[in-house]
Amino acid sequence: MDMEIPGDRRLAAAVVMDDDNRVLLVRRSENERFLPRVWGVPCGKLEPGESPEAGVLRELKEETGLRGEIVARIGESSFVSEYRGHEVKNWQQNFRVRLLSDPDEIKLPEADQDSKWLSLERLTEVDIDDYNLDVVRQAFSY
Repeated sequence: MDMEIPGDRRLAAAVVMDDDNRVLLVRRSENERFLPRVWGVPCGKLEPGESPEAGVLRELKEETGLRGEIVARIGESSFVSEYRGHEVKNWQQNFRVRLLSDPDEIKLPEADQDSKWLSLERLTEVDIDDYNLDVVRQAFSY
């Protein structure tokens, strides 16, 4: 039986900033296969044929319950992950996003997840990886 091997994966990430220049970080569930319990920005895979702009806003809604609008495309990132023993190259477009929802109405999909609004100086108070830190810094240097 021939198994389908994924090739490149397309993703989009939302750096959501409030009026005080704090960034919304979400802690992944401990049940996640990839980076369990790590803090990062809302991000996810694009659907087939979906634009990065549509995908980032869909992922924000799915992961936080919040609606937003794109302020700017701030850059891109890439990383290699593994899927069933095969290397996958992940290409991620990063966007700065302004909320259209009340920031206090965050609804996380899993009970063991958490969210925080943190200033750039306080980001390392949580277990955030260098990759997500770089994505956030792109938003501040834009």
